[in-house]
Amino acid sequence: MQGVVFLGNKKLEIQNFSDPNPGPDDVILEIQASGMCGSDLKFYRASGGPSSLGLGGDDKPVIAGHEPCGIIVEVGSNVHKNLAYKGMRVMQHHYKGCGVCPHCSTGWQQLCVDGVEVVYGVTGNGAHAKYMKCPVSTLVALRDDISFVAGAAISCGTGTAWGALERLELKASQTIAIYGMGPVGLSAVMLAHKMGARVIALDTNIQRLERSIEFGADNILNPSKSSDIVSEIKDLTNGLGVHASIDASSSPIARSNAIKCVRTWGKACFVGEGGDVTIDVSNDLLRRQVTLIGSWTFSKHGQAECANFIAEKNINVDKLFTHTWSLNQAKEAYELFDLQSDGKGVFIP
Repeated sequence: MQGVVFLGNKKLEIQNFSDPNPGPDDVILEIQASGMCGSDLKFYRASGGPSSLGLGGDDKPVIAGHEPCGIIVEVGSNVHKNLAYKGMRVMQHHYKGCGVCPHCSTGWQQLCVDGVEVVYGVTGNGAHAKYMKCPVSTLVALRDDISFVAGAAISCGTGTAWGALERLELKASQTIAIYGMGPVGLSAVMLAHKMGARVIALDTNIQRLERSIEFGADNILNPSKSSDIVSEIKDLTNGLGVHASIDASSSPIARSNAIKCVRTWGKACFVGEGGDVTIDVSNDLLRRQVTLIGSWTFSKHGQAECANFIAEKNINVDKLFTHTWSLNQAKEAYELFDLQSDGKGVFIP
């Protein structure tokens, strides 16, 4: 089979791989949809392999893609039919840990005490291919009323937004500011809206910002057109600030403003990877009783909860995707995605 491999420095190749065979505790997925996630750009752009970004691995070529969704076509000899079976529709929680530590045993394999063993699509073969081998322990069942494309989004970008909102304990009576209207930010808008919260969306890209209205944003603000974006947010909230904020942009300025725009006793959550931020600890945090949260993706159980919420609220996650690609269009797909000016893409192998 063929798979997409990131070479770094904004280069990739379609390389040949042997079709995978399942180990005793594995399954083989026939990939129906493989989403393109903003964090893929880190590996697409990197000058070194995953180890240069702190994710381990031996930097040998691996198939990219960590938003897998498909159908099981083979099962290993130890896989019980109650766990997985041929023809089953599934997503994958794209991490493998030791499986027994306090984090792994509660569905947080990326937080494994011994260090995450595999990040699929980064240090182990991912979903930008026709087939993918997965440990049965990483599978999350996909409901029949959720499309494969939506399942791919839930497998990272949309699930990451869900994880952040859960950490924030957002309530219907509250207002949230969300910075960065890429796929994660738009997902957060969509989910927060369905939770009943008032949503203020922020981005410097006019196309992305205006699109957030379709996803449920009540107010939109462009920081590049404002001399004081925090004051503008306070003007929309009776001078108090928002109850909660999310930064999905990774911009140092946006991160700082995400803290400053919350009211006393508010909560700010960072989900955008990389970069840094400078804060005035006393004035921005301590003296306002502000809680700052870092949120990295979601648990396996959280992934299932996110899918259930989406189905029960009849949320159209599919509309996140603006481009559908075949694997042989990978070069064009990632060159466009690298501009970070459009929507989300998905490969249909």
